[in-house]
Amino acid sequence: MPDQGVVVLGIPIPSSSPLFLSIVAVHVVAGLVCTFAGIVAMFSAKAPGRHPSAGTVYFWSLVVVFLTMTALSILRWPENIHLFALGILSFSAGVVGRMVRRRPWLGWLPVHVTAMAVSYILLLTAFYVDNGPHLPLWRSLPPLVHWLLAQRCWPPDPGLDVEAASATSSPS
Repeated sequence: MPDQGVVVLGIPIPSSSPLFLSIVAVHVVAGLVCTFAGIVAMFSAKAPGRHPSAGTVYFWSLVVVFLTMTALSILRWPENIHLFALGILSFSAGVVGRMVRRRPWLGWLPVHVTAMAVSYILLLTAFYVDNGPHLPLWRSLPPLVHWLLAQRCWPPDPGLDVEAASATSSPS
């Protein structure tokens, strides 16, 4: 008898396996933490304190999202191949953004900002593509919109002048 899955808050979960549901639960919590930490990092002053702290929370919750996404994709291969690709790209961009900040060089800031923004946009894109068809407002939108909606997050901080900031920022 095939697994019919379960519906949680109107969103279908494709398996009722306790292992799958446990991984989904961790994935959802990590995704929410990642989303909110990203918002805090984007809109905080780019100085010691809130921004780097939120960025660290974003990165480590992204690690958890990546690991759980990988497990969920393996369990649902090949149905989740597009989510797997988005997850790899989001995580890779996050790693680049973090590495650039931890080992900066002259002109590092635009790379950091772009990589972190791409990571965040891909994180949201994966959410919208996977869940958008089941969400009240988004279910009436064409599928292409789910793929493009998160790009509206760019620029990540309308008040950040990357060129001016990179000209005045030191690499340390």
